[in-house]
Amino acid sequence: MSITMIDVKDLDAIAIGAALYGTGGGGDPHIGKLLAQRSIREHGPTKLITLDELNDDDLIISVAMIGAPAVMLERLAETAPLIAALRELEAKLGRRATALFSAEVGGLNSVIPFSVATELGLPLVDADTMGRAFPNLEMTLCTLQGIVPVPLALADEKGNRLLMDTIDNAHLERYVRSITMDMGGSCYSALYSMTVAQAKKSLVQGSISMTQRAGKALFEARARHLDPVAALVRVTGGHCLFKGKVTDLQRKIDGRWSKGEATIAGLDEHAGQTATLLYQNEFLMARTGDRVLASTPDLICTVDMETGEPITAEQVRYGLRVAVLGLPSVPEWRSPAAIALVGPRAFGYDVDYRAVEQLAMDRS
Repeated sequence: MSITMIDVKDLDAIAIGAALYGTGGGGDPHIGKLLAQRSIREHGPTKLITLDELNDDDLIISVAMIGAPAVMLERLAETAPLIAALRELEAKLGRRATALFSAEVGGLNSVIPFSVATELGLPLVDADTMGRAFPNLEMTLCTLQGIVPVPLALADEKGNRLLMDTIDNAHLERYVRSITMDMGGSCYSALYSMTVAQAKKSLVQGSISMTQRAGKALFEARARHLDPVAALVRVTGGHCLFKGKVTDLQRKIDGRWSKGEATIAGLDEHAGQTATLLYQNEFLMARTGDRVLASTPDLICTVDMETGEPITAEQVRYGLRVAVLGLPSVPEWRSPAAIALVGPRAFGYDVDYRAVEQLAMDRS
């Protein structure tokens, strides 16, 4: 059996790792961590399990917050609306979930399900739909397997509930974003209901444990006075793309996403160079001039040069000294169909995707 009991202190490492794998977006996991820790103190540890602990016909459901990360920093998460959304979806499906899972392993939604699982006495599956964070509901590996987010339930803290079942993902994305704005810029959801048999083909397994390993590696490096950035590069199999000081920021919220661009003046081995980070909720492109350092679906992460602390796109500010890391995506994101769904051109960038490790070899 592969069952892990997640207690209050375990969430510290998971939240740090989730901030890293959030690639700048997904909302600040610290908020979800505090909510989950409160639930664990009241109801006991969360049981983290693998899919192998369940039967193939068992039902699993994801619970998540939806909205612009900047808004979710202002409106603190609550458990009751998440449970309300879950119950609404279960009523539609005519059966209860055997376990829950995280919609995305990066950012707020990686830790949000811990609070619901703990309060309801359900296990949480060590898996997610993408191995990182992405802004759109359909930008998951489930989509590539023909598994859709609908029916989808939404709820807010006032007690409103909505059930949605659309004809395609384009309509779902448009309607959900519109309703989310009417609900104050963020709301609570239950979505991507599936059997365990479907999950084994479409989820990134072991992804919660992956975030915990990253967090533990960072804590250990700090305790031993080692280079925390190097520790994160080692544990993730990533690359340090650039080091520098943030010198300019451009930000806006267009009703759907937080969009922006950060300019970084190089330090140390990158002195005299300038890097630009482009983001739409998540960092999607890193480049120096016309040369691409990394692009989606690979992960682009900013961390503090001294502490290794992950920095979300909303937290990037003038004067910060940051290291930009490029982490390889899970292999499933590198197929032609996946690149069409979440590659650079899917976000409007006129660039063909190349793997971060290939780009690193070119530079060396």
